[in-house]
Amino acid sequence: MTSDAPDMADLLRNRDALELELMSPGLVRDQKAYAAAARRLSELSAVLEAGRELEKIDGEIRGARLLLTDQDPEMRALAQAELDELSARREAADGKLRVLLLPRDPNDDKNTIVEIRAGTGGDEAGLFAADMFRMYTRYADSQKWRVEIMSSSPSAAGGSGFKEVVFSVEGERVYSHLKYESGVHRVQRVPNTETQGRIHTSTVTVAVLPEAEDVEVDLRPEDVRVDVFRSSGPGGQSVNTTDSAVRVTHLPTGLVVSCQDEKSQLKNKQKALKVLRARLLDKAGADQARRISDERREQVGTGDRSERIRTYNYPQGRVTDHRVGLTLYRLQEIMDGGLQDVVAQIGSFYQARQLAASGPGNV
Repeated sequence: MTSDAPDMADLLRNRDALELELMSPGLVRDQKAYAAAARRLSELSAVLEAGRELEKIDGEIRGARLLLTDQDPEMRALAQAELDELSARREAADGKLRVLLLPRDPNDDKNTIVEIRAGTGGDEAGLFAADMFRMYTRYADSQKWRVEIMSSSPSAAGGSGFKEVVFSVEGERVYSHLKYESGVHRVQRVPNTETQGRIHTSTVTVAVLPEAEDVEVDLRPEDVRVDVFRSSGPGGQSVNTTDSAVRVTHLPTGLVVSCQDEKSQLKNKQKALKVLRARLLDKAGADQARRISDERREQVGTGDRSERIRTYNYPQGRVTDHRVGLTLYRLQEIMDGGLQDVVAQIGSFYQARQLAASGPGNV
């Protein structure tokens, strides 16, 4: 390992301390704290395993180099062949360790709030917003995550389209998978109402927010105004006869969240406050990101959401992610929730950029 690699003895001491902590009765009773400590132990164990593998390979390389001085030409040739193989193994092991030692996004383990809004394109944008919601819901199902709608507004024309839909996604490392979905998604297809077969272009905006804990956002009662009103539904359907809908306004920032999906005023208020906390946490992160370099913003995934990130071209059956130059001709599979390859390749791209920025001497 390089001179800046972690000290294995320190890692072992930290691992032993975490193992003792996990046996503490108090920690066992606190499920959230226990899960966090267990994740730290798993991450530390992975670093230890990678470090040991690298040390083992370095030892084998030293042994092979000694054989290069052997008087037997055949033995020297075998030693050189082994060195070539060990060098390739060492490069892979070193890369794995460097990835494990990268600074982690503190939000990666969090649940998320996802907001999808119809952009340009009229009714077609609303229909595509519904398609995007279906895509993320099916992807969440494939990952064994739980989805809950927080609020929704149907398209002006009614039907199955959305003007806006906000939903939470809960599960293991949800934010780490979805955080790069924030941005403008463009669709190119022939709408059902188009009689001459012309391709229309519409857009949908997606925002992925890490869910905020109560302790992360100082949401003081005096800073929040709660208004109640009678909820409404499309075409007069599902209209409540009581004031169960809730509008929450954060007075210092002017942020407003409305929720009317539940028949209970209390449940609507709880959902609205949950979304508000996530938006406030995201705003704080964006404000901080603006104070640092553009390069750093890109590394932590807090770039400008107004940038077009992906195109869904139906006539060609093509999905293109413009940030990483990824093109896949599996549009229907992706729209049915098969986002695994897309998520993995985009994550690898940003990970590689972070590694390049860290430099070879930082590990």
